Amino acid sequence: MVSREVTIPVGNDQVIAAEVAGTPSNGLVLFVHGSGSSRHSPRNRHVAEVLQDAGLQTVLLDLLTEDEEPRDVRTREHRFDIDLLTRRVLRAVHWLRDQGRDEPLGLFGASTGAAAALIAAALEPEQVEAVVSRGGRPDLAMDHLGAVRAPTLLIVGGNDRQVLELNQRALEQLWEESSLVVVERAGHLFEEPGKLDEVASLASDWFRDWLATRG
Repeated sequence: MVSREVTIPVGNDQVIAAEVAGTPSNGLVLFVHGSGSSRHSPRNRHVAEVLQDAGLQTVLLDLLTEDEEPRDVRTREHRFDIDLLTRRVLRAVHWLRDQGRDEPLGLFGASTGAAAALIAAALEPEQVEAVVSRGGRPDLAMDHLGAVRAPTLLIVGGNDRQVLELNQRALEQLWEESSLVVVERAGHLFEEPGKLDEVASLASDWFRDWLATRG
């Protein structure tokens, strides 16, 4: 699959890196990685490849700059800064629109990135058409969940009991078209054989259904 590297300005002469791949015949999906990760996340890249095969274009994004990332590895000061991460997601969304990209847009968030994706969807309801959360922490976005108008799919491993409970509570606050799917015998990272493929298939179906519906 052909891909290209881009940089997205985030203010104060800083940029974040992103990788665009696939063809947007069925919409565009922006990936929002979790704490301590990046656009190189093997799990997100696997899901992105499945979405690309389904006719979706994907944007794998670094939420931190080149200066911030090594500092965060040492101090962990940015990975739970949901306000910062949300601002970066919104910058990316606005940058895509400024590039003339008007395809229906979905957000795929993992772990803490799911919280940033949900807040961004709440703040920009006319821009974000659908959200998928993989092992997400929607509890970190709880104050904003009632304002999310994008249909949201929460995917949680059945063995990830604490996160499952957090997602069950979050589902009660989300729009009625949202859903929670439990992948049985899967942990937080879906590392068990075949489990990440289930996540990718669920995400692909969700985005194709909702982005095509809204598009």
